[in-house]
Amino acid sequence: MLKPGDVTKINRLISKFDDVKILIIGDLILDEFVWGDTSRISPEAPVPVVLVERESLMPGGAANVANNVRALGAKAYLVGAIGRDEHGRRLEKILKDEGVDLEGVISDPNRPTTLKTRVVARHQQVVRIDREKISPLGETVNKDMIGYIKEKIKEVDGVIIEDYGKGVVTPRLLKEMIPLAKRHNKIITVDPKEEHFSYYKGVTAITPNRKEAEAMAGIKVYDDGSLNKLGKALLRRLKLKAAVITLGEHGMRVYERGGKITHIPTVAQEVFDVSGAGDTVIATFTVSLGAGAKMIEAAHISNFAGGIVVGKVGVATTSQAELKARIRDHHWQV
Repeated sequence: MLKPGDVTKINRLISKFDDVKILIIGDLILDEFVWGDTSRISPEAPVPVVLVERESLMPGGAANVANNVRALGAKAYLVGAIGRDEHGRRLEKILKDEGVDLEGVISDPNRPTTLKTRVVARHQQVVRIDREKISPLGETVNKDMIGYIKEKIKEVDGVIIEDYGKGVVTPRLLKEMIPLAKRHNKIITVDPKEEHFSYYKGVTAITPNRKEAEAMAGIKVYDDGSLNKLGKALLRRLKLKAAVITLGEHGMRVYERGGKITHIPTVAQEVFDVSGAGDTVIATFTVSLGAGAKMIEAAHISNFAGGIVVGKVGVATTSQAELKARIRDHHWQV
């Protein structure tokens, strides 16, 4: 539970977000939502018939992380690849309108922009349709991205690696990027893909959910003891400063180098949609560290941010004002 002095300090940290610069590297996704209503089952198959009312487009994957960084007031430099197609142009426009720096985004003629289409009826997702190519990026695109990272690394406070397994985050990329960031004393956080466990050795922190963490370490969680065993294993094997395991309605647990373990209960008031909540958590956690927060302070702030966005329908973001208001309200409630 936060004490009055903690709340004051956290508010000061949040106010410093405007001065933070974050480099976001990863898979860029365009999320398409088809919203409608349903009242009958199709005569052709046992599936609902959805009458479309509206459609919307939102950034997903690393693009959503960058959008969250900007919504918090920090500067976001995005690195990744899109296709030379209409979906790529739409994603670029959305991000430009939000103020995300796209100089590091490469247009690749050999692959489509990753598109995830969700059909939602009465606040329930009916089906998701994915259009993507998940093979590693070509040599030229990879080289261009690494060149941009080398140019930009000195300017930023931290690096977020958003690995959705679509081909951007590869051993070669990280073999160059992680030592480079460490030489410049930059924060490196990872939203991991469990199959890429060994890629992340030596980063500052990772923010997997429980299922991802279990798959990464090969440890099944049954109780508090096995959860703690899992967190310690991630710290030790990847040589991390911290592992933040998100636990859905049970909040998150933070494992820090040196043995400190902290459980942070959820502060979500209502849960409408968990889409993109992990993106919000890592964005807020990293921006907080960039503003000078300690690990546990950054985790508390990101827990509040995650609690806010799951109360919104669709992929969402939060702002400094919303964060401060939710922290204030929670403090008075407890």
